[in-house]
Amino acid sequence: MRWKTLFQQAYSEFGEKEGMTLYIHLPFCESLCTYCGCNKRITQNHKVELPYISSLMKEWNMYLDWLDQKPKLAGIHLGGGTPTFFAPETLNILLKHLVSTSTLVENPSFSFEGHPNNTTEAHLETLARHGFTRVSFGIQDFDPQVQQTIHRIQPFEKVKQVTESSRRLGYTSVNFDLIYGLPHQTLDTLKDTFAKVQELLPERIAFYSYAHLPSAFPAQKSFEAFLPKEDEKRALYEQGKTWLEEMGYEEIGMDHFALPGDPLLQAKKDKTLHRNFMGYTTSPSRILLGLGCSAISDIYHAYGQNEKSVEAYKKNILMGELPLIKGHVQTEENLKVKAIILQLICNRCASWTNMDELPDGLLEKLLDFETDGLIAFDQQGMHILDEGKPFVRNICMAFDPYMILDKKSATAFSKAI
Repeated sequence: MRWKTLFQQAYSEFGEKEGMTLYIHLPFCESLCTYCGCNKRITQNHKVELPYISSLMKEWNMYLDWLDQKPKLAGIHLGGGTPTFFAPETLNILLKHLVSTSTLVENPSFSFEGHPNNTTEAHLETLARHGFTRVSFGIQDFDPQVQQTIHRIQPFEKVKQVTESSRRLGYTSVNFDLIYGLPHQTLDTLKDTFAKVQELLPERIAFYSYAHLPSAFPAQKSFEAFLPKEDEKRALYEQGKTWLEEMGYEEIGMDHFALPGDPLLQAKKDKTLHRNFMGYTTSPSRILLGLGCSAISDIYHAYGQNEKSVEAYKKNILMGELPLIKGHVQTEENLKVKAIILQLICNRCASWTNMDELPDGLLEKLLDFETDGLIAFDQQGMHILDEGKPFVRNICMAFDPYMILDKKSATAFSKAI
């Protein structure tokens, strides 16, 4: 199996020195948030917990069998779905197995996504015992009408309580996910949301653009008539960014902000910042292994994605087979382009020895960005100007030889802003 060979190759090259990061996809949610574009399974039947955790451990064991030593872990991230759908005792079973079968790097990064409504003290205590120090709460917006429209009702007092509990129990970094472009959102409602954010001052903020993809997520059709227009959405982003900066937050990169003293900001200054599927990180690990249904892996030499449905995922595991459904093996050109895109995303600049290394037609696209005042060329390569920061994704797309800018792709992917 080629995936096995590529995984072993990547681990021998990078794993022992850097460790690898695990992304664990926990797909279950008790109710549907209608804005959500994640892979999820809606159920209130908690009997699904243990069978799914058992499958995760079996999948991990398959990778363990491919190595002749305990793997070194640089981090674990629990995503979903709603990771705190799972009882603390159930999460404890999974984490005990992962940690006991691994060696941890110094200062590993353990984090999870929490829903304010069902993240309990027991969840926080259990995860803290396993070394979790970072939590990200999906706030999205504090406005009652917005919350009701997107079926994500969580009172401010509940968010305040869980934020304070996290800090009291030793979590050193609390992140709030906020979204602009939601139905019924206005500058006035967003101002109230940011006033509440200022009261709690989480260490990090992710300020995302709402991705409207009703063909993929039909529940989004229910509020199409109430979405802000494009110019209104742009104004929400610009004003939100200004408010964050007035609160003392500094911009890390695409969508992400942090308070002074945050390790991400120091990594940005030191030019050691890294980004993977989960966002910005200080970990240099080049191996991100995804476990669970729909989880994506980046093992440097290849990408892979697991079966999306819970049933298909568990069936593969039961048969003793990896649940991979698709993948891509990186070419030398792919790796060069990936390195340049990472430079742009993390450092707002990119360098290359000659243009022959780059995809055909790229220079013409870059000259358009230069004409628009978004980038500037220098002796080493190029850098993104302040005016170009909101368009980093668009600039990176120019380097991607697989981006086909036609009508089909225009409707298949979310917009940059």
